[in-house]
Amino acid sequence: MDFNALYHANFALLDDAVTDWSTLIKHLAELKKDAEDGLHKAADQADWVGVNAQVSKQFIGKTAGEFGDAHTQATTIHNVLRDTRDELKGYHRQLTDAVARGQGKHLTVMDTGDGGFTVTGNTRPDWSSDPSGKTSTTSQKDVDDLRDEIQRILSKATESDTSAKTVLTALADQSAMGFSDAAYKDRDAAAEAVKEADELAKLAKKDPDDLSVKDFDRLNAGLKKYHDDPLFSERFATNLGPEKTLTFWANVSDSQVSPDLTRERRDQLGELQRNLGLTLATASQSDTADMTDWKRHMVDIGDQPVHGKRGNILGFQVMSNLMRAGDYDDGFMRDYGKKLMETERKFTHDGEHFAWQRSGFDTYLNHMKGDSGWDPVSGYLKGLSNSPDAATDFFNDDFIPKDGDHKHAVSNFKYLFEDRHWPHESNSDLSEGGSVDGRNNLAAALEAAATGHPAGELPTADTPPHNPGQAKLFENIVSSVSDDNGRLTDHSYMSDSMGQIASEYLPDIDRATTDVDQHPDKSDGDGTAAWQRIQKLYPVDGSAADLDHREVTRFLFAIGQNPDGYAAVEVGQKNYMGKLMEYHLNPDLPADQRPNHDLELTVRDIARHSGQVSGTLAMGRNEAVAGPADAKDKDFDHSVSQWKNVLSGGIGTGVGVGTSFIASPVVGAGVGGAAGTATSVVLEELFKDAEGSAKDDAGVKMGQNWQSGLASNTKYTRRAAYEAANAYHLPHSGDVSTWAEESSSQGFQEGGNYMGQVGPELVTDI
Repeated sequence: MDFNALYHANFALLDDAVTDWSTLIKHLAELKKDAEDGLHKAADQADWVGVNAQVSKQFIGKTAGEFGDAHTQATTIHNVLRDTRDELKGYHRQLTDAVARGQGKHLTVMDTGDGGFTVTGNTRPDWSSDPSGKTSTTSQKDVDDLRDEIQRILSKATESDTSAKTVLTALADQSAMGFSDAAYKDRDAAAEAVKEADELAKLAKKDPDDLSVKDFDRLNAGLKKYHDDPLFSERFATNLGPEKTLTFWANVSDSQVSPDLTRERRDQLGELQRNLGLTLATASQSDTADMTDWKRHMVDIGDQPVHGKRGNILGFQVMSNLMRAGDYDDGFMRDYGKKLMETERKFTHDGEHFAWQRSGFDTYLNHMKGDSGWDPVSGYLKGLSNSPDAATDFFNDDFIPKDGDHKHAVSNFKYLFEDRHWPHESNSDLSEGGSVDGRNNLAAALEAAATGHPAGELPTADTPPHNPGQAKLFENIVSSVSDDNGRLTDHSYMSDSMGQIASEYLPDIDRATTDVDQHPDKSDGDGTAAWQRIQKLYPVDGSAADLDHREVTRFLFAIGQNPDGYAAVEVGQKNYMGKLMEYHLNPDLPADQRPNHDLELTVRDIARHSGQVSGTLAMGRNEAVAGPADAKDKDFDHSVSQWKNVLSGGIGTGVGVGTSFIASPVVGAGVGGAAGTATSVVLEELFKDAEGSAKDDAGVKMGQNWQSGLASNTKYTRRAAYEAANAYHLPHSGDVSTWAEESSSQGFQEGGNYMGQVGPELVTDI
């Protein structure tokens, strides 16, 4: 900070800027509220179809979110400008006071013209007649003290001004388009984040021999505190750089390289790995030029050796383990995955052999719960489970493209789900003697890819409708499991994800159970009309999956053999059935949205096809209890009962159907307080029965189990129809429940019988 600039500072323009930003914040707050309460909520409630369902609704949601980010960024900028202005005004007052006090002591402060200053004592008028020979009224100490005081003021002002510039530049650079969501209450908080990033990056660059336990603790604590901070994360990652990032984790996680750290902090390595991964994930969302280069370079060196102390490790092996936590930038995940699979293809000779097999002397790269981390595909798939859009593109991409040597392309999905030779992991506590994390991470990544939301979460109103890539992937999953049930039943731990996927494609699954041709010849008027009726019976928002009844049945049979998979689909199907009853029994449903003029036909169709799904699941459950798996029947009821905890007060919201079933706004307005009644009552009864059965230790014979399932399914369907009819005050609600009861029983038995026909080799006891 120049002496002259601060001494003669005019703060009028800075005052105006602070005032303008304050006014802007108020306007943006109003726009944010309007965008969320008006634009966004209206879009969620609108009856989107076709391209609008896939593009416009999602675009509006993101646009509404930009108003929130704009308000956040404007607030932070205002806070930084306000704090800096107030501080500079304070330093300006201190400087002018210091100069004035100096003048009182006959000291002169002069600008040297180059931003500097000098302090001199004034010459005495009578110096020539003074016998002592003193030419000044002040001492050298007075001169030095004033000089030092002014220098301290200028240094603090410089620090204030520089830190403000650093923070404001970093904020502006965070997002190439749109606004950053980085929020800071004041300038000091933002400046402290940047400073801490620089200091922690310096620690991480240390030679592992020089990295102390104290350094480890400071790194871990700092990354834990700031891993969600955009400015900190970008600054830390770019200062450390891709190579040093890989070297740091390769060294610190290796007991032979860092024995002291391993001995003293073994139990905290996983926490450090998670905090580092979350930090890098946040950084990856930044659009700064340095971070863009960081991501590109990290992909480039993925197949290169990491220059750690021991070597023998590739970049992909290290970085993939840091992807196990956090939501990484989709573009980075796509580029990384493409290069990783190119490396996999090279190392496995087009998938014919193993790769990434760890030997007993190789270090553990993963210290979070799970496998050793030697297989980079496992960690990458875990990362994909948090990045739905990137996951969809990845699985639909080619592992082996169609070319002169290959008559048929092999997708990443087919290779990983069907063909890959997974390396053996021996560090698991599982009884089968090996870690299952690789395939389990595959299932989680598929869940994200097919549903459009991170694995382990439920769909919300903001989850986009299924797009063509997601629907195509689900078709491939169903076909693959149908072709070989062992791809799922031999790895039953994958079924929780498969069950969640299926629960979000129930409209598509129910369509398939009707056996109506989804692609009728244009000249076949009756066939076209039949398919149009099914589309109205099971409305789909977005892209529908084209499924085959036989394949769907064999797929559901496999899912039904795992308690978690069974529960996800069974709860989802009961939820969906209740919603359909509420939707179609609503007297305000427009005539052009009704599949039949006769309400009885509609109720019977819903009940029958819902029963078929539950009957098929029951066959899978019976197979698990009676077959080689030797599962306990009460485990299935326990898994069903757990969904009550998952849904917690919002019974029926989200589970199973998600955004693939959206009633029109006309219906929503007509329903009023009646919406959700049938679904809530059915699920409450389902959970109550499941909780009771889960506590029953009495063994259930196969025949009894089947009959119990039939009776329960009929009861739930009957109740849903009755509650929906009663909520709308329809006459003869008893007749409506009778239609549902009869057709539900019929469908349940048809589901079991059909499974026996299309998969006799899979069924141990019908």
